[in-house]
Amino acid sequence: MTSVLFVCLGNICRSPTAHGVFRTKVADAGLANLIRVDSCGTGGWHIGASPDKRSMAAAESAGYDLSDLRARRVQRDDFGQFDYILAMDRQNLADLEQLCPPEYSGHLGLFLDFGSHGDVQEVPDPYYGDGDGFQQVLSLVENASDGLLEEIRRGRPLA
Repeated sequence: MTSVLFVCLGNICRSPTAHGVFRTKVADAGLANLIRVDSCGTGGWHIGASPDKRSMAAAESAGYDLSDLRARRVQRDDFGQFDYILAMDRQNLADLEQLCPPEYSGHLGLFLDFGSHGDVQEVPDPYYGDGDGFQQVLSLVENASDGLLEEIRRGRPLA
């Protein structure tokens, strides 16, 4: 089984959006029994909270359900349990690098490295903005999710 962990700061905007979008794409591809998906944050402010209502609304408008997701904080054990630990931005990646045991550093990366976004390398944090930021996040996440799923299909025998 391949496992993917999406990480942002608080686990209520970007990483749960990525979680919900990617798991839906995995299920639609018939690979839900072969790819495990989760999300978390590097900070602990929202532990146990649902995703931000604006994230949920943007996702729902595109057919994705985030309602069952709850925020959690990254744990040391996560590094050994996930093949892909994908940060939403460079600060999240730097935070993960500080926490990650050296033997798992190869599992870390930026999520948008799997997308085709041109110059955009980070998923912007929409938390303090308006609804347009959440739509932008959704668009970036959908694109990178397609690329990640293709990478997993090419790089790992799933069937």
